[in-house]
Amino acid sequence: MFRALFRPLARPLFRIVPDDTRIPFMKGAVAGLILSALLSIASVGLAIYPGLARGIDFQGGIVMEIRTPAEADLARLRSAASALNLGDVGLQQFGSPEAVLIRLPVQADEAGTQRAVAAVRAALEEATPGTRVLRVEAVGERISSELFRGGMIALGVSLLAMLFYIWFRFEWQFGIAAVITLILDTTKAIGFLAVTQIEFNLQTIAAILTIVGFSVNDKVVVFDRMRENLRKFKQMPLRDVVDLSINETLNRTLGTSATLFLAALPLALFGGDALAGFAWTMLFGIILSTMSSIFISAPVVLFTGAKALRPKEAATPAQAAVS
Repeated sequence: MFRALFRPLARPLFRIVPDDTRIPFMKGAVAGLILSALLSIASVGLAIYPGLARGIDFQGGIVMEIRTPAEADLARLRSAASALNLGDVGLQQFGSPEAVLIRLPVQADEAGTQRAVAAVRAALEEATPGTRVLRVEAVGERISSELFRGGMIALGVSLLAMLFYIWFRFEWQFGIAAVITLILDTTKAIGFLAVTQIEFNLQTIAAILTIVGFSVNDKVVVFDRMRENLRKFKQMPLRDVVDLSINETLNRTLGTSATLFLAALPLALFGGDALAGFAWTMLFGIILSTMSSIFISAPVVLFTGAKALRPKEAATPAQAAVS
């Protein structure tokens, strides 16, 4: 009696999609792969030109955060800093109207960096009395090159690690599908940074690595269900198995993505400029990973695994996807 009484309370209040969805995702497999490849190629092109907005981590230089007693007069501050002939000086508001971020190019050595910081501090205090320097960061050219190289190595190693993990856990077709999808996701994330001109620094590298981990976790769930259904429905065509598996895990995929999206959204809206780049990259990556789990990784399995996973099927993967 108690079980019957509390059974309605155990049911979810709502589901993102009905449990019995039968959406034929694989009918758009070819179009999805072509569109994804084109977007990734365009993203690589945008990363080359106009290029990424490299932060101090990867470009080197000096960053000073200052606060003026009243709303900052950027023109006056820029004029005072530029008169020092330290190179191309960039100023921008940083959060509140009184906070300003100043960027200076790389100096010759540590002594030159210290002289530049002291000169800028004195010039700004003279131009706007009461100005306070809150933070100073300096990265040399050699260190920035090492950080950039280390970040790229981290991305490459993560992709290889995911390949071996999924290859070990599943058949090789799933490993190839996961890595192809991750490469496409990563290039699109870099394209997003190029379009929005969000700083490309260690924080955004961390966001991309987080996206890679989330994306693989999402795809493992779909692959697990796909493998179960391959054993359960031995006569079902591979295209139908893929569609069935995606539909059966759709609530879980969308629910997990929505939860993570809602957790990252406040960081993007209220986390301030220090966290904005990380948060917005994460939000874009969550949407991207969710879409790629449905429209990219599964079609790759369909095309590469037709002979090995369903050797008795008469139709080729391409024919099955288009029909």
